Formats: sequence, structure tokens, C-alpha cells
Amino acid sequence: MSDYIDIAPEVAEALASGKPVVALESTIISHGMPYPQNLETAQAVEQDVRDNGAIPATIAVIGGRCKIGLSPEELEYFAKGTDILKLSRRDIPYCIAKKRDGATTVSATMILAEKAGIRVFATGGIGGVHRDLAGNFDVSADLTELGKTSVAVVCAGAKAILDIPKTLEHLETLGVPVIAYGTDEFPAFYSVESGHKAPLRLDSPEDLAAFLKSKWEFGLEGGAVIGNPPEADKALAREAIEGAIDDALAEAQKKGIHGRDVTPFLLAHVTQLTEGKSLEANIALVRNNARLGAKIAVAMAG
Repeated sequence: MSDYIDIAPEVAEALASGKPVVALESTIISHGMPYPQNLETAQAVEQDVRDNGAIPATIAVIGGRCKIGLSPEELEYFAKGTDILKLSRRDIPYCIAKKRDGATTVSATMILAEKAGIRVFATGGIGGVHRDLAGNFDVSADLTELGKTSVAVVCAGAKAILDIPKTLEHLETLGVPVIAYGTDEFPAFYSVESGHKAPLRLDSPEDLAAFLKSKWEFGLEGGAVIGNPPEADKALAREAIEGAIDDALAEAQKKGIHGRDVTPFLLAHVTQLTEGKSLEANIALVRNNARLGAKIAVAMAG
């Protein structure tokens, strides 16, 4: 894969020596948050991984080269860049062939992480089944990727703008294990509770590492969703965020926004309606997931 992939020296050394590594996505930097919060969050998340004993590997494509681990200058470039593609599985070949710059979503980050030999990936929330599925049939490629790519995704559940019960049903159909960390309920991104019971519960990074090890050693390919609830003092009340989401969905429908543009529009609109509280919660939950991801990677390496 050296014709396509560049692994940062620190990440390559860690992988070669069996040290824990945590993959991080880049779409959250280029498309998920405004500047300068996006850069500050990316830097803080990488530091959170280091503080918990693992090496961070933020993943992106630059000039058609798949990068596993970004320099401080490259992080800043993605935070400020305006001509950066948003990459899912289908977009990676185009970005490589045209030598473009691209930020990886959950699905693309999983693919490149697996190719580099990284098993744990921490992010904010996964994509899933959108609300009003009958009207738009919008199902994220993240779910299909989780069914085939052997990377564990540590997240605060599915993004709150999605249909959580349908997302859980789709993951079950694909054979993807869904584990809630330290709780019986699947988290709802900004909120601790979703009103939906998680299929599985585990209460320590060591138990999660043992689960993943047994899954993959037994030959069961595909990923796993580890739902890590946001810290209670930094989470938002479920009722309050639902009202903002309903307003954002109505606005998106009125403006005819669809496809890959829906999620960033809705998240930005919810941030506006909550006067920035949802952005603060988003940053906190991403950092919380990075810390747990590092602890799982450390347990797996040990």
C-alpha cells in the first residue's frame, strides 16, 4: 500500500512495536465545526489520546496521498481549508486519482485505519438511518462499513439528528455488535439517554478489549460500535435538544438540502438554535471518546 499510503513516523514506529494507536477522523475538523474550535478540538483530542497512553493517528488525504497521522501544520490546514472533499468509501479513489485533498468520514477513516493496522477509532458519533427514511431513503455508508471493516468505533452513539431505533435495527441486520459502556441505554450523542436499550453492556476498557480480541480472533470480521455516553455534567437534556433538531429538520426540508449536505447543515443549525451549547457538548463528547479509545487500545496492546 506504500503507493497510496503515508504513515507518519511516530505512528509507524508504534505500530511496528505493538504500541497502542487510536485513529481519528478529519471530517470533524474540516466539515464538523467552525474555526478555530475545530483546530483547538483536534489538538485537544490528540493530546487526550497521548495522556491516556496511546499514539493519535488523525487520518486524511492530501494531494491524493492517504495520510495516517497528521503534522500540526496539516491539522491547521484542514481546520482552515475551503476546498477539501468530504470522503466516504466511494470517494477515496476519486480523491487519490485527482490528487485532491479530502477529509475522512467514519467509513473512510475505518478503511484507512484497517489498512494501516489500527483497530481502534474514536469519533463523535456515527452516521445512521435518517429520520423520514420513507421520504428520503438516506442511510449512512458508516453502517455498511461497520459490517465489513474490522475496526472498533468509540462514539457517543449515532448523531442525534438520526433515527436511533432504526439505526440500531440496521446494525443488527448487518451483524454489528453494539455495546454501551457503563450503561444499559444506548447514548444519544448530546444526551446520556436515548430511551433505547443497548444490545450489550460492558463496564471496563479491559472487558471491551477482551470482547474485540475474541471477536476478531474467532474470525468474525467487521467492526463494533462502542457507545460511550457523554459526561453527565457536559451533556444536554434530551427534551431540549429534540426541539432544536425538529426545527433544524424543518428548515433543511424547506431549503431542499439533501445527501451529504444534510448532516453538516443540521449540526450547524442546531448549534445556532442552542446558542452554542450543542457545539460545547460536541467538543466534550469527542474528547471523552478519545480518552476511552486510548484506554481500550492500551488494554488491547497489553
